[in-house]
Formats: sequence, C-alpha cells, structure tokens
Amino acid sequence: MTDSGRAPSAAGAAVGRRIGIGLMYGLWRPRVLGAWRVPSAGPVILAVNHAHGLDGPMLMGTAPRPVHFLIKKEAFVGPLDPFLRGIGQLKVDRDTADRKAITDALGVLAQGGVLGIFPEGTRGEGDFASLRAGLAYFAVRSGAPVVPVAVLGSKERQSRLTPAVPPLRSRVDVVFGDAFEAGDGSGRRTRKALDEATVRIQERLTAHLAEARRLTGR
Repeated sequence: MTDSGRAPSAAGAAVGRRIGIGLMYGLWRPRVLGAWRVPSAGPVILAVNHAHGLDGPMLMGTAPRPVHFLIKKEAFVGPLDPFLRGIGQLKVDRDTADRKAITDALGVLAQGGVLGIFPEGTRGEGDFASLRAGLAYFAVRSGAPVVPVAVLGSKERQSRLTPAVPPLRSRVDVVFGDAFEAGDGSGRRTRKALDEATVRIQERLTAHLAEARRLTGR
C-alpha cells in the first residue's frame, strides 16, 4: 500500500505512459526493438540497465504497457513527490529493507501489472555487472516472468543546451529481450534459491545486453 493507503494506481501508470510517449518521442527519436516480447497481459518484471537518468522515463514512453517503477526515495522531492505517486510510481529506500516498497511492488504484480526495476540498484555503467538481490526476490516470490531491457545511447553524447540529457532528436535504442523465469521451478525462496536466481538473472541480462549492442551497433 502507498502512504495514502491505496494500492499503486494502474490508471495513474497509464497516464504516466501517455506522458512518457509524448515527451520521449517529442524530444528524442526512440527506436524500439522486440516490444512484442513483453507479455500482453499478466504480471511481468522489466529489468532495465541503468546508465542515465533518462532510462526510466524512456522505458515508460516506449514499453507496450504502463510501467510501475521502483524509484529511489531521493527523487520524491517537492512537486515531483505527488506527481510520481500520481502516475503510479513506487518510492523505495535503497538503504533499508523497505517493507512498504516491497508490499507495493508485490501488489502491482499480484494485480497483473508491470513492475520496472533497475537491478543494478543505482546508476552506473549500465552493464549489469553487479546486481542486487531485489529482482530475484520479486521474481521468485511472485512467479512473474522477467523481460530484460537494454536502453542504449542515452549517455553516448550530451546536449550542448542541456548537458544532463542526450542531444535533442538524437536516437536512443530500447531493446526488449525474451521473457524468462528466474526461479528453478521449485518455488523455494531460501537464501540459496535467491542467490542462484540472481546468478541466473545476471547471465540472461548480460547476454541480452551483448545481443542488443550487436543488433544496434552500439
């Protein structure tokens, strides 16, 4: 449940998707590959590499379904707080076992929604080199399939007008991979099972990133 006592808003996430489509396609030139690989219904987790602050909004505007992202609590400041909540995004404290964020995220999946996660935990090289255990926990606990997503080109160059973002009208590639099950089919949620799932996830995400770079020439 959210602070206001309500589950994350599916309608709000749909509004967020429309906003994302307008902004991302209006300011840049997204090229989307493999969006058909995202299941058209039912719970799914999108595991996204994270090299730039644009990656989340870019995915919200290019994914075929509305996405509820787990976003660090530091982003929920000032007017962004009610806005992000209003479009169905989830606040998470990365420094603790944030039980409310966990409940909200599992609630999204229980309702057949799409959960977006940066499995690296924070912005970095975007190469899936170091994964936190959160993605494995959500995938094994919910049974939702994981779809790897590579966002490429968001940090290759900087805009001369606004260095914090890529040049306006530049191309950003968003490549969706094949859905897969993170668990081993046993339903176990032990530490060992989660560690094994994390290794399995990392192998699939790393392989997808390499294939996405091959496909896009990046």
